[in-house]
Amino acid sequence: MNTRICALLLVFVATAASAEGMEERLRTQLRSTTQQLQTLQSEQAQASAARLAAENQAKQAQAQIKQLTAELAQARGVAEQLVGQQQSLHSQAQAQVVASNEQIGKFKKAYDELLVLAKGKEAERARLQAQLGERDTQVQQCSVKNQQMYGVAQQLLAAYEKIDVAEVMSIRQPFASSVRVKFEELAQGFGDDLYKSRFDAPQATANH
Repeated sequence: MNTRICALLLVFVATAASAEGMEERLRTQLRSTTQQLQTLQSEQAQASAARLAAENQAKQAQAQIKQLTAELAQARGVAEQLVGQQQSLHSQAQAQVVASNEQIGKFKKAYDELLVLAKGKEAERARLQAQLGERDTQVQQCSVKNQQMYGVAQQLLAAYEKIDVAEVMSIRQPFASSVRVKFEELAQGFGDDLYKSRFDAPQATANH
């Protein structure tokens, strides 16, 4: 009987000891699991915070991308506008160059025409100046001839004043040849002087 009781007591003690060991293992495992859970919760919280930060960064990046896209579109619009203005200015400059070249051509043509006209006028002026010089020479020669003719006329008047009526009557006598010859010589001399004193414009021009 005692032996059986002792055996039961031993079994109970062993069982109790085994239960205490299992409880301790369970507590240890529970603590480990709790720590792992806390670690996981902490990591999850960190992951959530990182995810929120990443989402915020993604939103900021998207906002920046949107802003940069708008700025890029605006810059493209400005660039296209500047290109259009540049093309317009280039076209205007080309048109102005063409117009300037045409205007220069017109000016050059007008200048050449005026130069030809001026040369013609200068030649005409020189010709008229030469003609004027010839006319002045002719006028001077004519004035000299007039003076000579005036002198011959004075001589003729003086000779006429010296002729008396007897000489005039003797010219008509058929035998008064000496008197007739004298008067013919006088007339011939006056005629020669008048011929020499006449003014011939073509001859004067040729001599000039």
